Amino acid sequence: MRKVRWEEMFLDELEAAFQSCPLVYFTYGLCEPHGPHNALGLDELKAHAIACRAAEAHGGIVAPPDYWHIHEVGGFGLWAHEAVGQPPRSWLTSMPPWQHFKNICYHIRAADALGFKAAILLTGHYGPNWEDLKKLVELLQPLVGTRLYALPEFESNEAGFDGDGQRTGDHAGKVETSLLWALRPELVDMARLPPRDEDGAHFAMGKDAFEADRRAGERMVRAQIAFFGRKSAELIAEYDRLRPAHNLTTFGAVEQAWRERVEPELPNFMSMQMIWPWQQEIPPDSPWNRNRPLK
Repeated sequence: MRKVRWEEMFLDELEAAFQSCPLVYFTYGLCEPHGPHNALGLDELKAHAIACRAAEAHGGIVAPPDYWHIHEVGGFGLWAHEAVGQPPRSWLTSMPPWQHFKNICYHIRAADALGFKAAILLTGHYGPNWEDLKKLVELLQPLVGTRLYALPEFESNEAGFDGDGQRTGDHAGKVETSLLWALRPELVDMARLPPRDEDGAHFAMGKDAFEADRRAGERMVRAQIAFFGRKSAELIAEYDRLRPAHNLTTFGAVEQAWRERVEPELPNFMSMQMIWPWQQEIPPDSPWNRNRPLK
């Protein structure tokens, strides 16, 4: 099996992997409650594992995993109020959206400075942050030679849970549980599930978690690996056709792009909204109402 993890490779191995396939995967997730049966790092664990499997099959380098993501702010806070409740400790590895997205700008800068032909930015953490990730890539692509493609992990799942081609995600339900079960079986313990007839919240567990199936997860992973094989080839072909200049190569260039292109659009990002259109107001006395988006 070829080595693909950036942080685990020797210099000559990185150079050889780059020459073979100059594409990099950046993966994003969050440690947060995912029911009593899944490890808290499910979001990034699945995204990073899928990227590694895709790179092993089709080439590319997988950047170190990023477990610091958006939560607690705005609509994410209200979701946590309803789904997580008030445990003694939340165990979230969260940060504000403006910091998360600025970090990603620097990740993209690294890809452009190193001369990668393509970069796939894959988030395993949901909510509407993935829409903002796509918007960020749209804003930066004119400045970046590296061809960029951003998506939530579920968009690569062309098989669907039941083999019906429905690209759906969930939170600690049958889909996410099945994926982690297939990718990292030691981090799923179905014996920890509560009784089926027990009411109440169970640390943001999806109600259909009992329907999780490791074989369904394996089928979904195979489809995702195939998806990224096609997508990586498309992105590299696009780069070879355009031969674009690599301009986002310095810290100064990132800061200028942030000021001129991203910051003016940031207030419109869904992650920056106090509530999302389908939500009610978060109760003022909720512990999840402490953090608010910057104006």
